[in-house]
Amino acid sequence: MNFDLENILSWQNAANVLDIILVWYLVYKLIYILKGTRAIQLVQGVLIVVLLKLLAVFLQLETIDWIINQVVRWGVVAVIIIFQPEIRRGLEHLGKAVFRNRTKTLARTGEMFVQELDKAVQYMARRKIGALISIELEDSLEEYARTGIPINGNVSNQLLINIFIPNTPLHDGAVIIQDFKITSAASYLPLSENPLISKDLGTRHRAAIGLSEVTDSVTIVVSEETGGISVAHQNKLHREMSREDFVAYLTEQFVIEEEEHDDDHKPSLIQEFFDYLKWGNSE
Repeated sequence: MNFDLENILSWQNAANVLDIILVWYLVYKLIYILKGTRAIQLVQGVLIVVLLKLLAVFLQLETIDWIINQVVRWGVVAVIIIFQPEIRRGLEHLGKAVFRNRTKTLARTGEMFVQELDKAVQYMARRKIGALISIELEDSLEEYARTGIPINGNVSNQLLINIFIPNTPLHDGAVIIQDFKITSAASYLPLSENPLISKDLGTRHRAAIGLSEVTDSVTIVVSEETGGISVAHQNKLHREMSREDFVAYLTEQFVIEEEEHDDDHKPSLIQEFFDYLKWGNSE
């Protein structure tokens, strides 16, 4: 059997391979973004409609086929209106995946920042003082900061502790940290509508998860009932973290060695896709 190497290595074949890789990557990203949101129910509904459409065409069920066509025609408009937050979130994630420009602080500044957060959180955890602290990464938290009381102060454990002391004007709500400054206190965060969230979780935890569903921020929660420390990030809630795990997690997010550069840690789109094929969606 003769193989035409020139045809095998042609641009058209390379384009076809690239096309398949991009489609798989986009499908993976779509599933990752929709996981744990109400939009996943929409995907299930779309699959049912597609199956009904194929069945109607195969069995020549003209009435069913006409009804499905009308549903598809007007359903697109309804989906855009109802699922506007999920669509916006998906576009934001796609933009971040292509144009990622995250700036990390140097080692000394990052370590001081983590130390101040750790001191404040551990103090409040021991005394069961409820707290909610959201730290901005790439996605802006400006719209949520505007709902609170402006602070514009340096991050210190003394200031954070005093903000969340019970029965004070600022204790109810979230602290927003932007560019390693306390921007506001008593800010309102969006509550998650995920029906899979444990009923044991209160408003603070739901607000933390809700913000992690629409931004890439890191949100710290101290439970008023148990004193447990949790962190919400990337649509996941890490509950009842030990002090070692808590410090390690913050260090991973906010501390980088001075000689290291952000590009050294940023996986490419292709590398991220092949990592997914290798390991699967381990989350």
